[in-house]
Amino acid sequence: MKKSQREIMDSSRQITRRGLLLAGIQIGTVTTLALKMRSMQLDHAEEYRMLADGNSIKIRLLPPSRGLILDRTGIIIAGNEQNYRVTLTREEAGGDVEPVLRRLSQLIPMTEARIAELMEEFGRRSAITPIVLADRLSWEQFSAIAVNAPSLPGVTPESALSRAYPRAGDFAHVMGYVGPVSDYDLSRIEDPDPVLRLPDFQLGKIGVEGRMEEVLRGKAGARRVEVNSQGREMRQLSRQEGEQGATLQLTVDAALQNYAAQRMGEESAAAVVMDCQTGELISICSSPSFDPNKFVRGISSPEYRALMDHDHRPLADKTVQGVYPPGSTFKMVTLMAGLEAGVINAGTRYYCPGHTELGGRRFHCWRRGGHGMVDAIKSLEESCDVYYYELAQRVGIDRIAIMARKLGLGVRHDLPMSAVAVGIAPDREWKMARHGQNWQVGDSLNASIGQGFVLASPLQLAVMTARIASGREVRPQLVRSIDGVRQAVPDYPALDISEASLRVARLGMDAVMNSARGTARSSRITREDWRMAGKTGTSQVRNITAAERARGVISNDQLPWARRDHALFVAYAPYEAPKYAISLVVEHGGGGSTAAAPIARDILLFALNGGLPPLDAVPSEARAGLEARHEAMQLFQPEAPRPGRSRA
Repeated sequence: MKKSQREIMDSSRQITRRGLLLAGIQIGTVTTLALKMRSMQLDHAEEYRMLADGNSIKIRLLPPSRGLILDRTGIIIAGNEQNYRVTLTREEAGGDVEPVLRRLSQLIPMTEARIAELMEEFGRRSAITPIVLADRLSWEQFSAIAVNAPSLPGVTPESALSRAYPRAGDFAHVMGYVGPVSDYDLSRIEDPDPVLRLPDFQLGKIGVEGRMEEVLRGKAGARRVEVNSQGREMRQLSRQEGEQGATLQLTVDAALQNYAAQRMGEESAAAVVMDCQTGELISICSSPSFDPNKFVRGISSPEYRALMDHDHRPLADKTVQGVYPPGSTFKMVTLMAGLEAGVINAGTRYYCPGHTELGGRRFHCWRRGGHGMVDAIKSLEESCDVYYYELAQRVGIDRIAIMARKLGLGVRHDLPMSAVAVGIAPDREWKMARHGQNWQVGDSLNASIGQGFVLASPLQLAVMTARIASGREVRPQLVRSIDGVRQAVPDYPALDISEASLRVARLGMDAVMNSARGTARSSRITREDWRMAGKTGTSQVRNITAAERARGVISNDQLPWARRDHALFVAYAPYEAPKYAISLVVEHGGGGSTAAAPIARDILLFALNGGLPPLDAVPSEARAGLEARHEAMQLFQPEAPRPGRSRA
């Protein structure tokens, strides 16, 4: 049917409207796209450029060099050494790493067990993660791998720094050691430094290394690398080296520390030498020791088990962690408590028949026949126990505890070392809180001679001795400087103890060493300008029954080692102008005068002399033995001090 002219015109107008609508939509779309492209290219160009870079450019952290640790003369006691190692990336090896490992085993020792272990690790890790195959390679091994690199796809020889302890066991307990970062380490840190998550990164575990970790760690560097879609590095774009950790200088002297370790020998012992005026710890040595380098490099299970099972506990730091009944070295505390309370004076005398009766129980003096009439000074000189039994009943435990804390016992001293012990200076409140029991007078008698509940560390005993010698509230210091900036020495206040009371204690300690009846006369220093004042101590580790006393107390040398008494000794010198204080504990050593005093005297003489003790400084009967010991030693000979880096 033929359309009319009108229908044709209406149809044409309808098509035109649709075309215009469609054209409008198209124009709008194109305009919107153009505006969006303009916005992306101009207004948001930098944003999209950064996003694009983020997909192709990665930031790789560079571990910083760990700060050095020096002794007081500048000798390195913890440093970094070159470590040649080799890594393998599975993705770069084509996915099959076993043939590469087999070829590599022809260049460096790799057991079947090690290859199996590595294959298991490769299965757990990402294909683009480098795995350390071996470290601490010799230069020859490192060179051989580099030369054969074309036939070892994915293998990369690397040079890095690793922690090293040149003095090995001398400073093991002070320094501690570093080790791999564990999940436990990360859980203890609120906001872990990203560098801690790097493979094989190591941080301080114990000792100064652990306590000063943030100072020693330094700041990580970074390098920008271009990677492909599989994550493989294509090229390095930039590199910024990290900032080395601070150089830490300690107060300890490497030569004295070495001498102390060798002088204690195989004894289970601890020695602390402290500057009486500054509080600096010149030596703080626990014996026997261990090689911390083995923990850095990976200690074997048999080696670790041998350390754990050793009855002398080489892993324990006896200087600050070990607490012992101080025995008669505590008598200066009880004496000064009585003097300050006005209960006695220097001339007050008590009679010692060899024991004290209390509530049907007999408290014995170490001398079975007694000492007769004893005054304050003689009570120290001959170490009369009965004098202190009588004094304790008059002065009371609370005053004794207060005096102990004034002298540094029963308090924790702030040092960058692990598990610094508080010890125990007991009083009535302490016993009720700890044991839910009232204090008994018999407890006071035991405490008065450093037995019963009283416990002290060698560090605390050295602090006590330095305070008696100086009359000031000196506190132990271990860090001398950080990056060359000397740590301020505090202006220590005078002790809240009268000079008269301190003088009585000093006179008694002088008599111990230098009077005809002194308990440590055989270990005296014969040079008058180095005259030493000291006090012996013997602390029981077993109960002596009445039946045994009736038969005769079994001597220490007839007992198994673990049942022998601990031997203790504290001293300072020179007497008129105190410079150094020392404390020494020999676990299960027997008597303080025979086992501890000779060792402490020799160490103190080394400190005073700045080298081997001269033979004329000891009694003539001791010179041959001292000379023989020195000839058997292989002493550390310090090189010229090395200057430390400073930011000051």
